[in-house]
Amino acid sequence: MLRVFVGEDRVGAEKALKRALNANYEVFDGENLTLIDLPSIFRGTSLFETEKRQILIKDLSENTAVWEKVAEYADTDHEVVIWEAKIDKRSAGYKNLKSKGVEIKEFALRKPPEANLVFGILDTAMSDGKRAIEMVEKIQESQDPYMFFGLMVTQGLKKFATKQGVKERELLKRLAELDLQMKTTTIEPWLLVKAFLLEVSGDFGR
Repeated sequence: MLRVFVGEDRVGAEKALKRALNANYEVFDGENLTLIDLPSIFRGTSLFETEKRQILIKDLSENTAVWEKVAEYADTDHEVVIWEAKIDKRSAGYKNLKSKGVEIKEFALRKPPEANLVFGILDTAMSDGKRAIEMVEKIQESQDPYMFFGLMVTQGLKKFATKQGVKERELLKRLAELDLQMKTTTIEPWLLVKAFLLEVSGDFGR
């Protein structure tokens, strides 16, 4: 299978790359490839004679001659990902890939969330978790979940500084637990955030 990842969100692209390829993938610098290299990459076997190779090719669109021909190998039996920071959608290479039905997944940089927006969601969660989740779902496609979480921590600290009560202390404890989960589990970060908002509602919204 041939896939193309494109965009400046390196964090998102790297996570998708880990899901697409195993830990022992081969890496090729696209700028240094020639047309002669393509058959061995897309049709050949690895030195270890594995049934299916895992291959990453970086910055291939910079190599115009090879970029225009790579679509001819869209039916490769190997797992191949081409990783680009930017792609000219007017280029012949891009059009050839689209005509072959190659998946081209974009990873655009997400905007940092506004503090007021996060504050509103966290406040809403204290009484209505389902409503808070609805608010998150409206913005999650355009926001970075880790930045969103960072602002939730800031808001939690502000609440504690204003009123150092039991609820405020417990909220910080829950945020610390969420921080650990987001750093150590493979669960999608937005799912963790939503679960946290429901827990906050269940405990504090009584």
